[in-house]
Amino acid sequence: MATATLVVSEDDAHLKTDIVQDLIKQLNAIDTYDSYDGWSNARIIDPIVLTKERKREIPVIGDPDELTIARLKAYYNSLATLIEKKTGLMAAPIVNLSHEGFGRALIMVGKLIVVDKILRDTHRFGFASLEDLCEKSDKTIARAIELIEKYHNAATD
Repeated sequence: MATATLVVSEDDAHLKTDIVQDLIKQLNAIDTYDSYDGWSNARIIDPIVLTKERKREIPVIGDPDELTIARLKAYYNSLATLIEKKTGLMAAPIVNLSHEGFGRALIMVGKLIVVDKILRDTHRFGFASLEDLCEKSDKTIARAIELIEKYHNAATD
């Protein structure tokens, strides 16, 4: 999605959070053509934020483009990275998606599935704000850590 105006400000406090910092690293890693060279962190993360106005511009029915799929995978890679940092156990993200944008995202730790998200309408993947991204990610990571603690034997197999 190409938009002229950024909705993420350069001084947004959420740019310093672990999830946003890691997601920026993931997005930079998939930028094989150095398109983000010279871009600020706010500009790199900006397409992840889908305000109501931006969401209205995207059709209700549609197939996700490669860039949107890449952002989705980068997000789940970031979640897995943070789960791994917090638990010391290897976390593996798995994203299975049809060409129509339906599928499932899993994060496994050992033999334990700690994140299981059904994906629909992935052509509209994004968050209402960076604050929303941080809140949802923190809840997901906290739930994953609870599962790892509860079923530690499965997580370490």
